Amino acid sequence: MRITSPAFEENGLLPATYTCDGVGVNPPLAFADVPAEAKSLALIMDDPDVPRDRHPEGLFVHWTMWNIEPATVGIEENSVPSGAIEGKNGRGTTGFIGACPPDREHRYFFKLYALDTRLDLPATAGKDELEKAMNGYILASAILMVRYDRPR
Repeated sequence: MRITSPAFEENGLLPATYTCDGVGVNPPLAFADVPAEAKSLALIMDDPDVPRDRHPEGLFVHWTMWNIEPATVGIEENSVPSGAIEGKNGRGTTGFIGACPPDREHRYFFKLYALDTRLDLPATAGKDELEKAMNGYILASAILMVRYDRPR
């Protein structure tokens, strides 16, 4: 399984459009080689480089989404696939939060999971609940990493 973006390359730089320095909308993503037996897809975007004084766990969640139809070939810029559920992000709201590193260059990971089930989770669920619900149902996964540093 693969996840890519037409807007940036793996380990490349995230265009400012998708950050707090731009419009802050989600970038376009493309999915390929999803297992035929997948019943749904899930997506997590997080930043493991957040300062611990701001987030003691050392991780900030930018986006969670599940019950994406497995035939979905991607997500358009500033959109959510029909029928998919967006969960809580690191601010406790739903939806995408653009990259906004406060101190230095950060890495942002888009993690795509193919599941052999659909998830019965409310939109009030966050990353921890999503990962717990996916446990034991993951058929395949793929990761896309991009970097961003704010102009100083």
